[in-house]
Amino acid sequence: MRKIRIIKTHIIFLSAFALVAILSAPRPAAAQDAKQSYPTMAPLEQYLMDRDAEIGLARSAAPESISRDAEILVLGRHGFETAVKGKNGFVCVVERSWTSAPDAEFWNPKVRTPICYNAAAARSVLLRNTKRTDLILAGRTQAQVDEAIVAAVDKKELPAMEPGAMCYMMSKQGYGGDTVEHWPSHLMFFFSQTDPATTWGANLPGSPIIAIRDAQEHVTTFVIAVQRWSDGTEGR
Repeated sequence: MRKIRIIKTHIIFLSAFALVAILSAPRPAAAQDAKQSYPTMAPLEQYLMDRDAEIGLARSAAPESISRDAEILVLGRHGFETAVKGKNGFVCVVERSWTSAPDAEFWNPKVRTPICYNAAAARSVLLRNTKRTDLILAGRTQAQVDEAIVAAVDKKELPAMEPGAMCYMMSKQGYGGDTVEHWPSHLMFFFSQTDPATTWGANLPGSPIIAIRDAQEHVTTFVIAVQRWSDGTEGR
């Protein structure tokens, strides 16, 4: 099963340790923490947003110096579509529950997670999430979507992580779900499967870097908390 994609980080060690325990477990284990059951997909309208509001929320993922010239994607009835053409290679998007929540909230229509990918991540990580969204809107089940993504990765129909792939998740806004309503400000760096401790010293005692390995999709994600939100105000 997929692991949690969006990662809550705290600087203090005990919180980071608890996070690693959650992220290292199969996603169904997170179901115990959910406040509400979401057994099936809600009507599509509940996942959609006002176009201008979605553009603004997507831009909030990164500092204005980055997001103002980024390409902006919005969710339409047939998948993500370009709402604003970019100039700097970054792509900002508001992802939904099927890419940004644990299994228990896979269909939670309230989830809105602003993310801004750099060009390398847009050509690798983002393609997996837009593909997942296309499958969801085509009526596939959660299990069918997971199987299709893993198969596409294995067949190299979806690319491996491109060197330098990373994203900003520095928005004050958005909604991570009932389990974790709002993620603290952080950055994520994506690699094809690698050893977190050897390469970055991640998940070691005292290390501020958290890492999650997804063996099925051959991805290792490194997470680093930052002190400010995208608007420059102090984070938490």
